[in-house]
Amino acid sequence: MNWDRLPIVSTIVLLAAVATMIALGIWQLGRADEKATLIARYEAAEALSSEILWQTAIDDSEAALFRRTTIECDRVLGMAAVAGTAASGRKGWAIRADCVEGAFGEPVTVDLGFSVMPEAPRWSGGTVGGVIAPGPRLVAMPPQAGLGPLAAPDPRDLPNNHLAYAGQWFFFALTALVIYWLAVRKRLTGQD
Repeated sequence: MNWDRLPIVSTIVLLAAVATMIALGIWQLGRADEKATLIARYEAAEALSSEILWQTAIDDSEAALFRRTTIECDRVLGMAAVAGTAASGRKGWAIRADCVEGAFGEPVTVDLGFSVMPEAPRWSGGTVGGVIAPGPRLVAMPPQAGLGPLAAPDPRDLPNNHLAYAGQWFFFALTALVIYWLAVRKRLTGQD
């Protein structure tokens, strides 16, 4: 092999790119551990029976997720249907309301319940208890406005695909090295 024919700039760029890809893969491995810890913390919060204030969800939604709370929906700003799943697993619509607590409260998103039809029912507000889901939003339990029960927010539904991302970065690094080797092999053996 004639190593003095190795392209210096291209090799430095490749090695920098490969080092970056490996670093990103290692970072994703760390993120996988962090996400697993976060999901375990959410599972522990889900098991707590004590309620927290909705304001906690606004101030620190990560600490409030999957905890129970109660709000007073004094005014309904609007309602919409979004894709949803019933507690039975049936697919359909989650009827979502934007509520205001108190005279100057921040809007609170509340998933009132499950329906097979996207039409919003008549509902003028009231006391709603339930579980804080990502958003943050409140999933009503029990459902409101004559709707069916929605599937409870489940921390195990949160994706933890960082291990797959790490594998992708390592694969990209290996692929770059193989392609580079194939590209410069002829040059190194003097066959160009």
